[in-house]
Amino acid sequence: QVQLVESGGGWLQAGGSLRLSCAASGTFLSLPAMGWYRQAPGKQRELVAVITSGLNTNYADSVKGRFTISRDNAKNTVYLQMNSLRPEDTAVYYCNVDFIIRERISDYRRSAWGQGTQVTVSS
Repeated sequence: QVQLVESGGGWLQAGGSLRLSCAASGTFLSLPAMGWYRQAPGKQRELVAVITSGLNTNYADSVKGRFTISRDNAKNTVYLQMNSLRPEDTAVYYCNVDFIIRERISDYRRSAWGQGTQVTVSS
């Protein structure tokens, strides 16, 4: 019902910047929340940042002040601007989107994941 296409990952040196994008397409009524998670080798997937349709944001403590999440509702796209990157930011970054669909006469909230994009930060 929702397809997510991520872009923007890559390799760079510590201190650099990178911007990730995730575009949602498909059949849905709305996107109440859009966010980014990451998973480093041997670690569990963790929340990086999330933004609601009302533009409320929440960040992991480890990225506060360095990462900024934003969204373009007209394009159904969420962005993650990552500045002052550190080697410990190295991970696969996944887009996650909550969406509302209508089935018959009821609305349901579902979640979808992107395919992941690798971010590698060297020291």
